[in-house]
Amino acid sequence: MISKVFSTTGALAKAIKGFQPRQPQTDMAMAVERAIKDSSQLVVEAGTGTGKTYAYLAPALLSGKKTIVSTGSKNLQEQLFHRDLPLMMNTLGFTGRVALLKGRSNYLCPERLGHQVVESHDGQADPTLLTQLIKVRSWSSETKTGDLGECDDLAEDSPIIPTITSTNDNCLGKECPSYKECFVVKARKKAMDADLVVVNHHLFLADLAIKETGFGELIPEAEVFIFDEAHQIPDIASQYFGQSLSSRQIQELAKDIHIAYRTELRDTKQLDKVADRLSHSASDLRIVLGEPGFRGNWREISTSPAVARELVRLADALTLAYDVIKLSLGRSQLLDAAFERTTLLKARLERLSDTTIPGYSYWYECSRHHFSLNITPLSVAEKFREQIQMQQGAWIFTSATLAVNDDFSHFSHRLGLEPAEQFTLPSPFDYETQAILCVPRFLPEPNSYGLADKLVDMLAPLIEQNNGRCFFLCTSHQMVRDLSEGFRERFDLPVLVQGEMSKQKLLAEFIELGNALLVATGAFWEGIDVRGQALSCVIIDKLPFTSPDDPLLKARIEDCRLQGGDPFSQVQIPDAVITLKQGVGRLIRDRSDHGALIICDNRLVSRQYGETFLRSLPPIPRTRDLAKVSEFLMAIDASENDASDERDEQ
Repeated sequence: MISKVFSTTGALAKAIKGFQPRQPQTDMAMAVERAIKDSSQLVVEAGTGTGKTYAYLAPALLSGKKTIVSTGSKNLQEQLFHRDLPLMMNTLGFTGRVALLKGRSNYLCPERLGHQVVESHDGQADPTLLTQLIKVRSWSSETKTGDLGECDDLAEDSPIIPTITSTNDNCLGKECPSYKECFVVKARKKAMDADLVVVNHHLFLADLAIKETGFGELIPEAEVFIFDEAHQIPDIASQYFGQSLSSRQIQELAKDIHIAYRTELRDTKQLDKVADRLSHSASDLRIVLGEPGFRGNWREISTSPAVARELVRLADALTLAYDVIKLSLGRSQLLDAAFERTTLLKARLERLSDTTIPGYSYWYECSRHHFSLNITPLSVAEKFREQIQMQQGAWIFTSATLAVNDDFSHFSHRLGLEPAEQFTLPSPFDYETQAILCVPRFLPEPNSYGLADKLVDMLAPLIEQNNGRCFFLCTSHQMVRDLSEGFRERFDLPVLVQGEMSKQKLLAEFIELGNALLVATGAFWEGIDVRGQALSCVIIDKLPFTSPDDPLLKARIEDCRLQGGDPFSQVQIPDAVITLKQGVGRLIRDRSDHGALIICDNRLVSRQYGETFLRSLPPIPRTRDLAKVSEFLMAIDASENDASDERDEQ
């Protein structure tokens, strides 16, 4: 049945203009069908262009079983739900129900919006934020879903979003006066009744970890679980199977106590003082934790006198809040919910203060205004395996980057999987003619002094000759800053830099300009799809080994050593290989794409482990001569111009 869907005379060929059967796509669809039928585990690395989305959607829809599809991000989730899924449903004549379900922080909370509108009329509100609130209130009367992503007047990073959405901590549940209008409840009800639900990894794993009311009832009913971009799951699972406490949680608790005082309990002035003390305690701890953008060892820093002192003050503030709120229980639903959160945060801080319990990594992270304190289990394999055994059903994992040198053990061991089948499907792209890979001669050593300046001198002529159209992917924010500064001094081409505008805006501007260099890190290594000659060169500054100071990496190294393994070959190299494969995957996105890949790290050719990286990459012809890259890019342009002239003549 499935092989017929993907054949030359099948449903897809009739529905999609220009559809051509691809054996790898058919092979994957048949493997997914077998896994669903046998309720088994399947791991598939599907190279870019394989068509993996259709390959898992078709057998899932035809199976008649309740299915959950989890994707790597909200953007991919929406693309799958609004573009790929409707096409496949129409193609197969599927008449069942489907639903899109996001985390509660994506949905407007009518009750919290009402509180914010009342609060904003105290004469002290920021006029810009007040304008946004008014626009959201107007939109709230029209929306059917309450999904803030559909509110065009609201920026995705607007500071009002946390104040008009709920969290597990501050949701009033069935006690909420606006419960009947609750968009989260409506979305979850729709998901409960659907045959196929599209979620994202963060939501799925949060649910596994805490069995949140509503969504927690949904998962046991599913019989098929499909994870796209599955390479992200082990790290996300680590976050959710641990515990964390953030200054944002404390600030939001303080704000809700303040709102309860101003709107319902004006006779209890101590509530206002409690809210201020909580807020100040969180801010003071943030200050003593040091520089923003830093991840550090919580076990070590928590013993420093300054941090220990602020920890005691925060614990005292939470204890005072607990005692004061307790006196007013039953007088305000908002305050009753705040009491439960105070109890929870108080217990969490006590757990975080005891760093002697083995089997966990203890770490903290700072942004400009906030901090988070975290406990992460050294391994999630046991917990994830337990969940699979509890749920039973078919568990299918796919991504373009799961294997290291055709070996899946790194991925499977991290999640405790025992797949009945695991295999790699080759990409349909002709890398032999579509691309060239260069590790230039005379490269400076990684991490050497003045590395960015040397790379600018070496690569600026090539980028200029190519008229921009280049991604420079970096392994650190510092390298992004140094390179962008150097390139801006060097030439007149537009240099776009991650962090100077939103990711979506940056990408749109890169495509619109047509001659830009984009210098970026983390977020641009994966999930970016620029087709055609708008992007014909990808440069990577060095092999993407995670910083040895990263506390999560340290935890996994410790776990590997405890089991008698070799952390460098079993943890650090596989992680770096998978990240490099993601970065390389930005270059060729289509059968008509051509481009050059330049990796500025001698270790690829000078160290024995370099061969592991090279064997894990697509079969791209290699050179060490930048002049050959230059010739390749010029030849692409010449053939592109010839094709353009032919089209003009016709």
